[in-house]
Amino acid sequence: MNSDQERQAGPDQIGMERMRTMNLLPLLLASTVMLTACGNSSGQTASKNSTMDSNSQYDHNNNPYYSHTDTTKLDVPLSEWKKLLPEDLYYIAFEKGTERAFTGKYWDFEGIGTYACAACGNVLFQADAKFASSCGWPSFFKSERKDAIHYHEDRAFGMVRTETTCGRCGAHLGHVFDDGPEPTGQRYCINSVSLEFIGTK
Repeated sequence: MNSDQERQAGPDQIGMERMRTMNLLPLLLASTVMLTACGNSSGQTASKNSTMDSNSQYDHNNNPYYSHTDTTKLDVPLSEWKKLLPEDLYYIAFEKGTERAFTGKYWDFEGIGTYACAACGNVLFQADAKFASSCGWPSFFKSERKDAIHYHEDRAFGMVRTETTCGRCGAHLGHVFDDGPEPTGQRYCINSVSLEFIGTK
């Protein structure tokens, strides 16, 4: 309501308009905090491109580091990853981007199998550790093994969060929070772009 409208409206109508606006503020603030908390450290978003749709995986024919069995830690220059990976995957994995909530191909996917790092193939999660979460990104309550994922303090946006990266190649995956289900109480909030599903859909 602008000043001209306020002059024409009675006090009751002005009060109602202000009440409506004030009632929306907590909802907008809560939504912003939720998306920021689950998002990445840069707050940027990636769009899907032609290399990936909801039913496909990346082509790893030219990626010599991709393996589901080799757990040897990699030390690959970013310049090489940039040549090897599709643009959206490189952006999220090595520029710490994020996909928009509720847009990733795995956020509500229920297939039985294994989830691996889309950059290097390192096995990260099993499907039986995935659970339905309202955050809009794939959520897991435990990783595949102790060294599958590495953890880093992230103080972006005035918050203290724990960033998760692939334990083999260092690719950014997402964040982990202490509000997940039993038995671990953890919620790994992971970008779909960072994951590849291995198994029968």
